[in-house]
Amino acid sequence: MYLTKNNKSPFYQIVHFPNGKRTTVSTRTANLQESYRVLANFSNGFFDPQNVLQQKQTKNVLLSKFCDEYIEYTSATKSKSYLSSVKLSFKMLIDFTGDVSLIRLDVRLLDKFIITTFSRTQRGTSLYYRTLKAAFSKAVIWDYLSDNPLKKVKVPKITKSFPVFISATEFQIILNNTKYEFLKNLFTTAFYTGMRLGELLNMKWSWIDFEQNVINVQCSESFTTKSKKDRIIPICQTLRNVLLNQFPKVIDVDKNNFVFTRIPGIKLNEDFVSKQFKKSVRAAGLNNKIHFHTLRHSFASMLVQRGVSLYVVKELLGHEDLSTTQIYSHLQSQNLKDALNLL
Repeated sequence: MYLTKNNKSPFYQIVHFPNGKRTTVSTRTANLQESYRVLANFSNGFFDPQNVLQQKQTKNVLLSKFCDEYIEYTSATKSKSYLSSVKLSFKMLIDFTGDVSLIRLDVRLLDKFIITTFSRTQRGTSLYYRTLKAAFSKAVIWDYLSDNPLKKVKVPKITKSFPVFISATEFQIILNNTKYEFLKNLFTTAFYTGMRLGELLNMKWSWIDFEQNVINVQCSESFTTKSKKDRIIPICQTLRNVLLNQFPKVIDVDKNNFVFTRIPGIKLNEDFVSKQFKKSVRAAGLNNKIHFHTLRHSFASMLVQRGVSLYVVKELLGHEDLSTTQIYSHLQSQNLKDALNLL
């Protein structure tokens, strides 16, 4: 009989062997000294593993405290945007229910939260639901809940809308209304690669291979892609010319420098780039629904309209699941109709 700890729970576990079978029981504490006291009680028969469920149900952990613990736990493996969605989801829930203990979150209360929130923001509610459901599953593992109440709650279906995309002509109009050259180059790279804004701002010259004509989107200690995987994106001739013009005109180029920057060595701010792009769109007099992420949609849309398979588009965009890429399938269907009209 001994203590152990794993990455599935913040608490120490008691390992024992009833009838020769290895079994673990949570001490329900992350403090080593307290865990040894629980182990001593357990070995003396004062701690009943069969009573764990009852003790779970009487555990009194506030939503805010659990949120802090969950964020600390996931911060090592999740992106900043995911952590932000966790904070937002818990904030919305606490605003609705108050900072109550986890065990007070029954199906009825959570169902009311989802329905009420859905009437205000469909996509927001879908995000809250997915994020909180994952968090509460971890709460079960950590012995804060006996089961996950959100598993019994269903989110109403979201009205699906096709992503907004622009043509090459519209994109050129946007460039004509963009003041800074480095932003023109950044926008062009987004339009012809479909790279996410975070990837573009973290891109270094070491990512670009002009001999192989590819961009190697790379994860590092300071940056991780959304899928947490590297990927390769071919460079078309238009983009190659832009990147070569952007390439520093010095003999020894520091390949660790950012490709797009106003001040060497200083990474651009995402909010700044997004607002500058929106300013260019409005100056061009185009649809106000167009935003920076539209460039990624436009890249994918152009490929699908030219007959590229959704699987190839999925790999270029770095999607983990083909279902994400299928938002462009309506364009593929239109291509089939156009082909039949030629008969």
